[in-house]
Amino acid sequence: MPRQARQQGLRPRRGRGRRISQQILLVQLVILALTSLIGFALFAFTQRGQLDSYFEQRAVAIAQVAAGDPLIRSAMAAGTAPSPHGIVQIEAQRIAYDSGASYIVVIDLNRIRHSHPIPSLVGQPVSEPIVVRDGQPHVRVDSGATGRSANGRVPLYAPGPGRQLVGEVSAGIAEAQASSQFSHELSAFGLYVGIALGIGAAASYVLARRLKRTTFGLEFDDVAGLLQDREATLHGIHEGVVGCDARGRVTVINGEARRLLGLPEGELEGRRLTEIGLNPAVASVLGPGQSAKDEVLTVGDLLLVVNSWPTGRDGGPPGSVATLRDSTELRLLSQKAETVRKRLKLLYDASGAVGSTLDVERTADELTRVAVPHFADFIVVDLVAGVVEGDEPRSADRVRLHRVAMYGIHDVYPFTPLGEVFEPKPGSPPARAIECGRAVLETNLETAVEWRSQDPERAQAALDLGLRSSITAPLRARGVLLGIAYFWRSLDRPAFEQDDVSLAEELVARAALSIDNARRYTREHETAVTLQRSLLPRRMPEVSAVELAFRYLPAQSVGGDWFDVIPLPGARVALAVGDVVGHGLHAAATMGRLRTAVRNFSALDLPPDELLWHLDELVGRIDQEESGDVGPTSILGASCLYAIYDPTTRSCAMARAAHPPPALMLPDGTVSFPDVPAGPPLGLAMFPFETVEIELPEGSQLVLYTDGLIEQRGRDLDESLDLLRAALGNGSKTPEQTCVAVLNAMPPSRADDVALLVARTYALPEDRIIEWEVPADPAAVSAVRSHISRQLLLWGLGDMEFTTELILSELATNAIRYATGPIRVRVLYDRTLICEVSDTSSTSPHLRYATLTDEGGRGLFLVAQLAERWGTRYLPAGKIIWAEQALPEPSDHVQPAPPTRPGDS
Repeated sequence: MPRQARQQGLRPRRGRGRRISQQILLVQLVILALTSLIGFALFAFTQRGQLDSYFEQRAVAIAQVAAGDPLIRSAMAAGTAPSPHGIVQIEAQRIAYDSGASYIVVIDLNRIRHSHPIPSLVGQPVSEPIVVRDGQPHVRVDSGATGRSANGRVPLYAPGPGRQLVGEVSAGIAEAQASSQFSHELSAFGLYVGIALGIGAAASYVLARRLKRTTFGLEFDDVAGLLQDREATLHGIHEGVVGCDARGRVTVINGEARRLLGLPEGELEGRRLTEIGLNPAVASVLGPGQSAKDEVLTVGDLLLVVNSWPTGRDGGPPGSVATLRDSTELRLLSQKAETVRKRLKLLYDASGAVGSTLDVERTADELTRVAVPHFADFIVVDLVAGVVEGDEPRSADRVRLHRVAMYGIHDVYPFTPLGEVFEPKPGSPPARAIECGRAVLETNLETAVEWRSQDPERAQAALDLGLRSSITAPLRARGVLLGIAYFWRSLDRPAFEQDDVSLAEELVARAALSIDNARRYTREHETAVTLQRSLLPRRMPEVSAVELAFRYLPAQSVGGDWFDVIPLPGARVALAVGDVVGHGLHAAATMGRLRTAVRNFSALDLPPDELLWHLDELVGRIDQEESGDVGPTSILGASCLYAIYDPTTRSCAMARAAHPPPALMLPDGTVSFPDVPAGPPLGLAMFPFETVEIELPEGSQLVLYTDGLIEQRGRDLDESLDLLRAALGNGSKTPEQTCVAVLNAMPPSRADDVALLVARTYALPEDRIIEWEVPADPAAVSAVRSHISRQLLLWGLGDMEFTTELILSELATNAIRYATGPIRVRVLYDRTLICEVSDTSSTSPHLRYATLTDEGGRGLFLVAQLAERWGTRYLPAGKIIWAEQALPEPSDHVQPAPPTRPGDS
């Protein structure tokens, strides 16, 4: 028995007859069987007649084909004797085989057979007369040597005009062939009838089953009693009942439901729920397919509890049934639940909206915007002075507050303006909140006095604006006071209550944690930026070899890009640009270590490839030493480009370690990227670096940069290099203008920092360089002194004659006594006076203190005392001992005018 019937206490009466569904199923099956039988008999009768007619017509058509065959007509017209192997027999049997006929018989006017499927009968006469003398085809069913068949006879005419009758052609199709075709079609039709009968029976069964589920297997009398019981039950209970079908049309509704829903009297069954005057929210809950358990709905002044469930899951008609109960006394509880829901939603929204950035002021502003107008009409946030800058708040008796954010329902703010710093006065709400560490509630601002003490005039303005209550909550995180948050409500909404204090404290607690995180990030970021700036050059050195301009653009997080310009002996200058993998304090510190190492290695006056090799070895050693530390401390993968420019020869030697290639802009505006082998990143020690030396025309600009300039999302490397080439394509710009043009054409993103260094080259004039060879003879030292004395007078440096002669004589004497020739002397007049003595020996002299009894050893000591700097520079074949002297003040001597630089006006 169906479950619904058992649940309703309905039991069908057994033994009185079949159920409704069974009766209907039986009638449908009988009708289907009779209909199928009649249809089958009619099909068989008509199809048999059609097949007989079809095969008779086909026999005539085959006979006509044979009668029209030219070979048969010609042979019969010529009077050819009948033969089993004659042309007539062969051609007739071929046509019979091709057409599927049982036989084709050709007879002449003497009734002699000229063809027959049985060859022995060829040449034998037939007993029947010729019937086609009238010129018409004849059809009949006869029995012959080949069995019963449909026989078609046609006249056979001789070729040519006149239609001369020469014989008769008869063709037959065996009755067995027609019966086979009839049986085949009858079987196919029987199959179709059986399938249709099966489908009809299945559909009848499904319909009967559905009817059985709908009527719960009851008889007609049971269904009538059930309907009577339903009506009595619906109108006798004290709960409203509403039922609808799958289309939302009302199927049942009792009087209590009409009363609770406020529906008018009248016929409502059959109308849609949305058409009987129900609230859309109520109609949605009562609609088909809905399921609700103790859901509370407001209908007018009533509070209804609705329970609804869908029907049709166990085979009944789909729809829904709902019961309604008057629960107006639960209204207050519902309102409180709604309040709790709104507060939870506010906290949830605050979790996602507050703290979206690591900016202190932005986080405070997010707090003000998330709670207006849902919780308060105005919110003001003050932070302890120094928190905005990332400083650690300090516990002190006197707290200074900095107003950073305020937001409200309109733009009139009767509060202390943004940016002002003040101290909370004793007894005021912020002072009390700081002292007790809890939120302070003011339910009625008109009667409260303490809150006015902070600023009486602005307090009165707040009252005039209609503010009625406030909550002052301290912003505390990790046990440290960060600031104060003020919540204000106006007269248009209920005053703050004690329950609102807990919500305010929860809001400010979450915001305080985000503000503290932002403060810590600000402090660490400022520390890293300060460290990075302290490790980068603050100003460029004064050198004559190049004119310099640079830019450094930091990323959002501190990176490791760096650059440096290092003066070298012999009026040369070294240019270095590098990049450290990663961001943060570690990258900044590593950058400083690498820059210091490059400066130290450059003091050894090493070629670019050797300097990068030493730097690579240092990076690998540092990485091994720090491999056991916790955190991302690896510095492998750092890049560097190191170049040395010599203004005396206008040559530039460069080498790079996995760094972007330099750009070279010639004075005519031609831009190229010198082919400098990339080399491996620093620290990998994969294979040696390679130095490339090129000659630069005076006025060329060498552009060094880091990958942050050319590597950007959405733009490949070749496109970036083309943009750089286009930005540099004008040789008349100064280095400063070049920096501006490059950054305007290729604005970098904040994802990575950028270092850009532009150097325009100059050549030292030939009249400021003297060089000659000195014989390896001690007597030649006097000639050196005489030569330099004359040259100094020409340069207007007569005051430096004594010291320069002494320096050169000592350097030349050492070279003659301890080195091998040839020995050369070179003097450069630049920002300093540079004296150089070169030889082919690789032995470097050492400074030492001579005792009173030593005859020698005092020459280099004198050089060190008289020169500003001195040192040794090694060459591929030999060395250079050099010494620099500072030039006298311009007022003490007269210098010739410096050479005019390209681009100077």
